[in-house]
Parts: sequence; C-alpha cells; structure tokens
Amino acid sequence: MAKVTQTSLRKSEHIRINLEENVDSGITTGLERYSFPHQALPEMDLSEVDLSSKLLGREIEKPILISAMTGGSEEAESINRRLAEGAEATGAAMGVGSQRAAIEDSSLEKTFQVRQHTPGILLYANLGAIQLNYGYGLDECKKAVEMIEADALVLHLNALQEAVQPEGDTDFSGLLKKIGEVCRGIDVPVIIKEVGWGISGETALLLAGEGVAAIDVAGAGGTSWSQVEMHRAETKSQEQLAGAFVNWGIPTADAIIEVREATPKLTVIASGGLRNGVDIAKCLTLGADMGGMAGRFLKAAAISTEEVVEVIETTAKEIKISMFASGAGNIEELKQINLRKV
Repeated sequence: MAKVTQTSLRKSEHIRINLEENVDSGITTGLERYSFPHQALPEMDLSEVDLSSKLLGREIEKPILISAMTGGSEEAESINRRLAEGAEATGAAMGVGSQRAAIEDSSLEKTFQVRQHTPGILLYANLGAIQLNYGYGLDECKKAVEMIEADALVLHLNALQEAVQPEGDTDFSGLLKKIGEVCRGIDVPVIIKEVGWGISGETALLLAGEGVAAIDVAGAGGTSWSQVEMHRAETKSQEQLAGAFVNWGIPTADAIIEVREATPKLTVIASGGLRNGVDIAKCLTLGADMGGMAGRFLKAAAISTEEVVEVIETTAKEIKISMFASGAGNIEELKQINLRKV
C-alpha cells in the first residue's frame, strides 16, 4: 500500500510542477524550420474544409489527441473527467495517464474511468512499457484496457525519466520482445509512445517488426520530464543530475520524418512541444496522422470543461485555417503539400 500511495503522491506532484514550473526542453521541436506555402487564392470555401480522417481503422472527426497526462489521484480524477467531457463534445481523441497506480490499488480505478463521459471517441489506455520487466505481463495490459473500455493500449517509453528518478525502474533489457508478446496477445492495437525525447526511425522499425500498430513520436521541444524530475529533486546532486539533460532528445519534426521514412505503413502520432493547430497541421504535412498536445489541455482542464472545449475548438480552427490558406481541402490534400524550409 505504501508503494501505491507514493505513486499517487508522485502523480499529484507531477501535475503541480507542470502547472507551476518552467519544465520546457532546452531545444526546440524543429517545426519552426518549416512554413506553409501561402495560397493567396485558395479557390475553396473555408466552411467546407474537412478535418475528418481515419486512424487505426476508425473514423475521426478531428486529427487532435489529448495526449496521455494523468490519473491516480483525486485531482487527476477531476482533470480526466473535464478532458473527457471536452473530447466528447468536440470529437477529439484522448489518452489517460499511466494506469499503474490503479493496477496496484483498485480504489484508484475511478480516477481513470472516463468512458461514461466519452462514449463516442477514441480512448487509449496507458502503461509504462518498463513495467513488463518488473512483474507486469499480458494480464495487466488487458486489465488496463478493460478498466477504461479503451480502443487501444499505449505502452510508453521513458528511459531517461526513470534514470534520473531516485526511485526509477531502469532495467530496459529484453523489452522489445516483451512488447511484441503484448502486441500478439491483446485484441486492441498497441501504440508505443515516448514521453518527450523522441523515437528514431531505427527504433520504429524494430517496433513495427514486433507488431506495434502506431508510434507516438513524442519528440523533444515541449515538456522535459527530466526538468520535471529536477523540480522534484530532494538533494542538490539529484537536481544537478536531472538538469543536465535539458537539451536531450530528438526534435519532434525530425522524429516524424525519421519514423515515417522508416515505417511508411505505420500510423504515426505527433506530439512533443506542439503549441497550436498550425503546429499540428505542419506535423500532418511532415507525415503524421494525428497531433497530440498535453500542456495546453492540462491548463484548460484545471479551470473547467468549457475551457477544454474552447481550446480544442480553437485548435481545430487553427488546423482548418492552415489548410485553407495553403490550399488543402482535406487531410489527404494537406499531406501532399511541400512545406518550405525556413
């Protein structure tokens, strides 16, 4: 029980630090190196620009994902409910934070269970892939999916975060094979997600070979979880250790290009430092199928469901206007645009 309580406390601490401290990576997403070719005469009606597409075999209304953030505490329960209500109202997809705390303490399951608020959207379960080396297996993965009636399972990779945590789990050996066993044994798609340092083309190819359905590149340029851990540090040496990695990672734009080139048929989700719908539109043009954001939605959910709805709708308008002003009437046309190098 003490371990579960500590996990729950850590989740609350992560929320507080993300809301109150500067936890940005020291490097940029790379998206600023690209711009859309402006079409002064787009020859289309803005109201007819279509944001819908398909993802993992499902029709999606908007290419927007509320990226996995939280769960496992009372505060997280309220945030997840508001995020879920906002996603359902707008047609966005949503992922919950790591469900490890609820796997270990069933009383915390309710902090993740948002399906009653999201009957119609894509909803992703979430566990740390590293837990497959610390006693978890197919049963725990299935339990995470069943707990929230999820459409897919995210297994997140956070090697650097674990390495700078005093309580971190750092044995990542043999993990690829175990990820493959989960892919072959579970009846929902498996998504592999980094947490903010990016996934290379080489790693994506290995994961695709094990049956992974999608990669969320979660590149560098946004929240740095080593910076979050720096703010959690209890000693000066821990603070210095975590702070040394502020400039670490593969920028989001580079990760999208690498993963798309290495695995042309794999579903690619872009996240990591995306600030608005223009960034999402750029990611779709670079090769992603959906764009995910966390910080923008977390700040909104700390206020109200209405604020979440407003942020999602504003983000969708930004994508739509980016498409309109560059001459793309739908997502497939957007993907054919050649961005300019700035």
